[in-house]
Amino acid sequence: MTTTLITNIASLVTNDPTLGDGSPLGLLTDAALVLDGTQVAWAGPASQAPAADRQVDATGRAVIPGFVDSHSHLVFAGDRTAEFNARMSGQPYKAGGIRTTVAATRAATDADLSANVARYMREALQQGTTTFETKSGYGLTVEDEARALRIAAEHTDEVTYLGAHIVSPDYADDPAAYVDLVTGEMLDACAPYARWVDVFCEKGAFDGDQARAILTAGKAKGLLPRVHANQLSYGPGVQLAVELDAASADHCTHLTDADVDALASGNTVATLLPGAEFSTRAQWPDARRLLDAGVTVALSTDCNPGSSFTSSVPFCIALAVRDMRMTPDEALWSATAGGAAALRRTDVGRLTPGTRADLTFLSAPSHVHLAYRPGVPLVSEVWRAGARVA
Repeated sequence: MTTTLITNIASLVTNDPTLGDGSPLGLLTDAALVLDGTQVAWAGPASQAPAADRQVDATGRAVIPGFVDSHSHLVFAGDRTAEFNARMSGQPYKAGGIRTTVAATRAATDADLSANVARYMREALQQGTTTFETKSGYGLTVEDEARALRIAAEHTDEVTYLGAHIVSPDYADDPAAYVDLVTGEMLDACAPYARWVDVFCEKGAFDGDQARAILTAGKAKGLLPRVHANQLSYGPGVQLAVELDAASADHCTHLTDADVDALASGNTVATLLPGAEFSTRAQWPDARRLLDAGVTVALSTDCNPGSSFTSSVPFCIALAVRDMRMTPDEALWSATAGGAAALRRTDVGRLTPGTRADLTFLSAPSHVHLAYRPGVPLVSEVWRAGARVA
């Protein structure tokens, strides 16, 4: 394989505390990287860089790991502009708006759905995201959920079965029968395409007992659990996620002290989704409370047409710093290494020997500019698995 030396890096975030300044970011200044094919082979001071087959000049830019977006809903059709406009005009956010997207998604062709996934993933890639998770959840029939996951699997390895997004409108009068479908025939059809199983454990969606049944059935089929938990109200979602060793409890807006303690003592990552709070004018999650308790925190976009129609991790970093009391260092770590932890991955989210060579170059000397200059397109170059892709 060809080796590549990237030098003249103003600041390099490795997320390896054994490198650089010893912080969680493993920050190096006046740094260099050596790539060997698809992987990082070496990271350190530019003055100590080994020789390589070719050399790339970073021209004094910052280099960070590619963002790991561990929560998105990209298999959909249509949009919900009217709902957003009404919400910004004073109407409250409710979980039931999903039904609008369900109708549009069911009516769309496979080609249209696949093109939408490709469009939004490309949009995210150009903003520095190199690892994507995405879900079903807008079909809510056996056929539509299976095709959503099949389409998602054409674009990413991180695919999540979310037949339990809401109770299907077809089963509005018999939620128990829908849970039976989600844990039975639908799961059988969907499991071959997915790595994860998810459930929206929330008032207006699925209660704790229903969520437990759905996640347990998914685990029996070899799917790993994650949970939409405690977004709109206090509830059992976080505790259930920790009990079942879910990789991630996502949203985590309304937490009791017991919820925080459970997250701090377990292996479940708290994935925060500030785009949702921004787009719904809802209460911000208290990231500071979680971090101070020792909880592992991830940041993600929650890109979806209803409650967080953004694919921009840099935007979410700026929100997290401004409104969720995270430091710029914490927000960047959470959007890279934290996202990897939420997907139980060790090969991404870091730039240290043996990890995948996913790099984001910034038109700035430091990662702090992501929050310092919100809304400015600072991502100037993106590499994935050792090759420039944007």
